[in-house]
Amino acid sequence: MRQRAISSISDRVHPNCVVCSPANTRGLQLEFVPGADGGITATFRCGKALEGYPGLVHGGIVSSILDGAMGHCMFLRGQAAVTVEMTTRFRHPVVIREEAAVSARIQRVAHPLYLLEAQIVQAGQVKATAQSKFYDQPELADGLEPL
Repeated sequence: MRQRAISSISDRVHPNCVVCSPANTRGLQLEFVPGADGGITATFRCGKALEGYPGLVHGGIVSSILDGAMGHCMFLRGQAAVTVEMTTRFRHPVVIREEAAVSARIQRVAHPLYLLEAQIVQAGQVKATAQSKFYDQPELADGLEPL
């Protein structure tokens, strides 16, 4: 039930998102689900169209996936927010055509700023991490309720 609600919020707030929208046929179409720790997770597999160096997912795509996961943490709270700062650490390359998982959670709240963290794991190895500051944008979330 919470899964469907997250998708509904995402569809209303940014209906053509390159990371998560099922309507964007050229996008990643990630489906985020609530995690046990109050965060969010999604599994994905990037094809050759998202390749940077041969056999590897482009770093910009990796950053977009991390950012999208953190944004969905805000949706889980019934809030919409925008990224105002993001630091990404690329530990190991993300390999195309192999399943990976992204997870994110809110680390600290100092309203209207939220500090979030995310990571991508593939084959049991942390491939990339990110920390971001998100700024609450209540006007984007008019009528949204926490899940």
